Amino acid sequence: MTKKNPLAPEWLTVPADANALPQQIWPSSARRTSLGELEIGGVPASELSAQFGTPLFVIDEDDFKRRAVAVRDAFRNAAASIDTGVRVYYASKAFLSTEIVQWISELDLNLDVASGGELAVALAGGIDPHKIGLHGNNKSLAEIGKAVHSGVGAIVIDSELEIERIASAAGAQDKVQPVRLRVNSGVHAHTHEFLATAREDQKFGIALSDVPDLVAKIRSHSHLKFLGLHSHIGSQIFSVEGFVEAAKRLIAVQAELLKGGEVPELNLGGGFGINYTTADDAPDLNVFAGEIVAAVKAACEEHAIAVPKLAFEPGRAIAGPSTVTLYNVGTIKDVRVTDGDEPAVRKYVSVDGGMSDNARPALYEAEYSARIASRVSDAEPALVRVVGKHCESGDIVVRSDYLPGDVAPSDLLAVPATGAYCYSLASNYNFLTRPPVVAVSNGHARLVLRGETEADLFSRDLRYLSTVGNAAKYDKDQE
Repeated sequence: MTKKNPLAPEWLTVPADANALPQQIWPSSARRTSLGELEIGGVPASELSAQFGTPLFVIDEDDFKRRAVAVRDAFRNAAASIDTGVRVYYASKAFLSTEIVQWISELDLNLDVASGGELAVALAGGIDPHKIGLHGNNKSLAEIGKAVHSGVGAIVIDSELEIERIASAAGAQDKVQPVRLRVNSGVHAHTHEFLATAREDQKFGIALSDVPDLVAKIRSHSHLKFLGLHSHIGSQIFSVEGFVEAAKRLIAVQAELLKGGEVPELNLGGGFGINYTTADDAPDLNVFAGEIVAAVKAACEEHAIAVPKLAFEPGRAIAGPSTVTLYNVGTIKDVRVTDGDEPAVRKYVSVDGGMSDNARPALYEAEYSARIASRVSDAEPALVRVVGKHCESGDIVVRSDYLPGDVAPSDLLAVPATGAYCYSLASNYNFLTRPPVVAVSNGHARLVLRGETEADLFSRDLRYLSTVGNAAKYDKDQE
């Protein structure tokens, strides 16, 4: 058994098999072929890289849909157990394309969007506008107007200013716009500082103490329909206690609001965690849903009010685990580190992507896992750090994992659980092109989003376009 590298974090153990694909991290179809190659959706990694290149986002379509249905049914069944209904919203910001919108629509989920661009994709994907919810702490007048015109099912009010803005847009179009009011419950989710969204000192929502006055303002507008309160305590959450406490606090406020009118709904948000490493223990959403709705029922009974219709936004739980990113290994570098208790070596594995296709490690110190995708190996596991090709020391894809020590240039490397926020946060930093996205199922692969080309990088460069245009005109004149 390989001795643990002293540079490894405490949570990371030396794997018995550095080729294994732990079930809790990888899409359900991920397996090794008889030749040892990684296969997803029945398509070998080598075929995917040969056809589409690397880096490459690979969505296990069946896994995505199965997770969507499982999340939907977990909350539907839990809500039915307390005789109420529920809306389950897919998070556009996790990953969005018109293909994804179609899947979500077919599976009878709702969709939350947080910008005019996301709204445009949602509408282009053909989902019923009544199933769309618009979020955002600084919605433009154009975005609000477009949402009202489109007939979205709910706009989440994030500040007092937005009440008048939405009412004005709805009035100008002679429509009644359903709205929710986002509140800070004061519940502090146990997650990264930047992912906790119900704390008082941050940009989202309004204080619970301000709710009665703002709801009264909403109700004073004939072109607004108050649906209820909206809460979101954070993201990548593994513990149910925060949701239970938020439900208790919000139901108490709901009871007071009912004295002045209807409050038909309560949106308790989501942000449920997923597994990125073998040390993670993602929640069973059937259990989570049951405990949350039980807390809602108990709180409603305590305040002698009817149970409202519920809404949840599970976040990355659908898209995150369904996708794997494939990379090609470039250089390998063994770095001797002498500033610890004992000298040790960390193997740096550089790949052909990086923070331009996965910014989360740089933003949140997010942890990921990795496996060689093109082969298996009997070599002893070595501690590796998978890094990108950008001109940044913080350009890290996988901070710590064990790979076979003979990992080499031109190996294909696979990083699982990259379906949420990775492509959405992708950039052209250092003028790298954004990767393609493919969906795989039953041995077939098809493009969902084509990869960018270098021509795309120049598509908004006016001087370049002017120069190219003049050159083309000159060539034509010489004919």
